[in-house]
Amino acid sequence: MRAVGLVVEYNPFHYGHAYHVAQSKQVTGEDVVIAVMSGPFLQRGEPAIVNKWDRTKQALHQGVDIVMELPYAFATQKAEIFAGGAVDILSAMGVNSLCFGSEEGSIEPFLKAVSQRQEHQQAFDQLVQQGMKHGWSYPHAASVAQKELLAEEEEYLLEKPNNILGYHYVERALHHHPHIHLHTIKRQVAGYHEETFKSEKIASATAIRRASQTEGLQAIEAYVPATTYDSLSHRLEKDGFFCNWEVFWPALRYQLLAQTTEKLRGIYEVEEGVEVRLQEAAKEANTFAQFMKTVKTKRYTWTRLQRMCTHILTQTSKGEMREVTEPRALRLLGMTETGQRYIQNKKKELPLPLLANVRRDDEPLVQLDIRAQRVYESALLFHPQALRKPDYQDEFKRVPIRLTGEPGTK
Repeated sequence: MRAVGLVVEYNPFHYGHAYHVAQSKQVTGEDVVIAVMSGPFLQRGEPAIVNKWDRTKQALHQGVDIVMELPYAFATQKAEIFAGGAVDILSAMGVNSLCFGSEEGSIEPFLKAVSQRQEHQQAFDQLVQQGMKHGWSYPHAASVAQKELLAEEEEYLLEKPNNILGYHYVERALHHHPHIHLHTIKRQVAGYHEETFKSEKIASATAIRRASQTEGLQAIEAYVPATTYDSLSHRLEKDGFFCNWEVFWPALRYQLLAQTTEKLRGIYEVEEGVEVRLQEAAKEANTFAQFMKTVKTKRYTWTRLQRMCTHILTQTSKGEMREVTEPRALRLLGMTETGQRYIQNKKKELPLPLLANVRRDDEPLVQLDIRAQRVYESALLFHPQALRKPDYQDEFKRVPIRLTGEPGTK
């Protein structure tokens, strides 16, 4: 059996994702689809709208055969580290191909851009350092460096969010896993950050989340598969709300005001005295949105600040994150019958331990995931409409989801 790997968040799973899954099998000709998916907190520093188990079920019902968890130590990082961890896990799972969505839709420009960057790497690094000394954010400094060193078509390629991630997938695969065949398909209709519906069926996850929380669940019914809609409905009935940063604002505000500046400086990504600015803003802001508008600067992008806040919320230290350079285990979240056969065939060949569940004595990288999940579950303590109490033992009781029968059926 041969597999194609996908890097996903499914926040939530929508028709654009379904198109990606179907096209990935078609363009690669592989039998099995393996998705490595972020857990409770995502690459842009946001809490997932629903938990990883709900999103795993959504994926399995729509053509994904195996869902693996991308550990917190990679899932909440800048593009290069996020992509590196994801591609490493897919390689360890034995994928033959990797297929990602992009604004470009062709793999050749990515291959060329990686080659160009490698040729000019030293000059690129120097230009980035110079830009950051001027107070620029890393993404802006990198963009300026790219424009100075790369050809015009590569400049354009690396201005789009999915292209940036795609570039790092390709770079990691070429340098560390050259056996993986690389493919990309063009994103359909909706842009990555579009906040409104611009077609009758395809919408960005951003627009879907916004509509579900401002207009109600029925507003998104046309833009997600029935199995996703049913999953979201069930979560709303069980919990009473969907997760977002406003839910966690009381906890984040407490952390900012209760900790000393010295303690905050030890949190991952808190640098250059920004902890003082964060604490001052927390004194006045009544919502997370107000807080973010106050602390955002040219140097600190919205995404970087959200990731910083995620690490403050989970109390993740610089030491914990800097020790992590590569995945140390493979956490299985769910599989179809096809996926189960694939794992049975490959299990003896896997270079890393395959975890069907977690224990309190698992190694530190897994402990970080357990803590992140515990913090995510604590949202039930803060939301006034919460319908149940947190179950902090849930992470230890869970076993991988096994979808039997035909995908897409309830």
